[in-house]
Amino acid sequence: MPIALILLDLNGVLYRYDRAARIARLAALTGAPPGAILRDIWDSGFEDQGDAGALDAAAYLGGFGARMAHDLSEADWLDAQIAALAPIEPALALLARLRPGVHCAVLTNNNLLVRRHFALLYPELAALVGGRAFVSAEFAARKPDPDVYRRCLLRIGVAPGETLFIDDSAANVAGARQAGLLGHHATGVQDLEAAFARFDVLA
Repeated sequence: MPIALILLDLNGVLYRYDRAARIARLAALTGAPPGAILRDIWDSGFEDQGDAGALDAAAYLGGFGARMAHDLSEADWLDAQIAALAPIEPALALLARLRPGVHCAVLTNNNLLVRRHFALLYPELAALVGGRAFVSAEFAARKPDPDVYRRCLLRIGVAPGETLFIDDSAANVAGARQAGLLGHHATGVQDLEAAFARFDVLA
């Protein structure tokens, strides 16, 4: 069955994500020690709750600030997020070379604030995927849970067997394969280009 859709992970495949830079920016904005931010946001499992859709956007933002004892604004949260991101331009350029009939979409483990501000956070990619940018929180599950892939593809309207999923996490690729998708583990631009060549999706 020919590939109709490339479903891609976001951070680590199409963008560089520097969590240390994000934490440093949050520390500067709030006065909270970086070690405490890491402990209370990431090591506590709070961020995973947001990714799994257990918190709506308002509850996520409020909880994020409460863990730093700071009334964090949405603008400040965005500022820190943007400080952590940089596009991987050669990877994004590959998406513009897909042959006719092959579409691309994104599925990232992320919260509903990222969904709300996707075009601001990832403008280069938003221009390529249009409305086919999804966060795990929309589907009440996180990768590598097979349900998140199934629910995402149901939304898009593409069968798992027509979909190639690419992620820098081997566990996430394994979850996609359990859901019936084709999967490829890519840890760099060369891996991504090799996958596109292998599955014959480039023009």
